[in-house]
Amino acid sequence: MSPALIKMWVALSALGLMFIAVMAIMLSRSKLKGFLRVLVSAFAYMCMFVAGVLMLLVVFTGPTN
Repeated sequence: MSPALIKMWVALSALGLMFIAVMAIMLSRSKLKGFLRVLVSAFAYMCMFVAGVLMLLVVFTGPTN
């Protein structure tokens, strides 16, 4: 695979992680209570953090040749 295609898949996976994080936060705030709410929220924030790191990686590596 070319470097540009790899960067595309990394960016797409970051977008997928952001979508999962948003859905998990919405679920935890509306339907869950107690420890499960904390667990799902922690998972969602971890997904958002990883997605942010992946996006920074894609943006700061610059264009491919």
